[in-house]
Amino acid sequence: METALYAPVKAFLEARGFAVKGEVRGCDVVGLHADGEVLVITELKLGLSMELLLQATDRMAMADEVWLAVPATRRGRDQDRRAHRLCRLMGVGLLAVTLSTGRVEVMADPGPYKPRLATRKRSLLLREFARREGDPTPGGGRGRAIMTAYRQAALALAEKLREGPARPRDLRHLAPDAATILYRNVYGWFARPATGLYALAPAGEAALAAWLAEAAQPG
Repeated sequence: METALYAPVKAFLEARGFAVKGEVRGCDVVGLHADGEVLVITELKLGLSMELLLQATDRMAMADEVWLAVPATRRGRDQDRRAHRLCRLMGVGLLAVTLSTGRVEVMADPGPYKPRLATRKRSLLLREFARREGDPTPGGGRGRAIMTAYRQAALALAEKLREGPARPRDLRHLAPDAATILYRNVYGWFARPATGLYALAPAGEAALAAWLAEAAQPG
């Protein structure tokens, strides 16, 4: 029962200097700080859900702080760092309550929050966006290979090698990193009949044929 969360949450808020009362005008827990200036609302639920987050947005119009309290789990949403970031972005606090002991753990503090910029991930995202030719893969698709810039370059090399073996330096106009793509041979599309010379392998023939067939389809 959600009421089992009430006593630990009340004790947590009282330790922070709040006078606490339950079920005040539809709010599960309401606390008023001793200075009379900070009003906090805490909603109690058996699990973190979209409905609980929506409820929090309603409470934010009335309170200085809004907390959400849920039972502590081992691998549930209360332990998910993505959920913690979401609560911080909303300016909502998140409490995980261990019902057997009454322990209350702060998973996210309420208040303004701006996530630290992931510069490497941003750089990789911008690099892939810039290198990819056109818009070959519809968003939201599942179960099919994504046409990355790397795959596009490999297919361009495969199409050229269909004409016959070639050296990496002769293919740089198609892909500046042609030598690396051919050497690494990630997809197994290329063969090396002689030192420094590359040709199209059977797997490359099949991949190229499939790509050309798909590209020929309308829409």
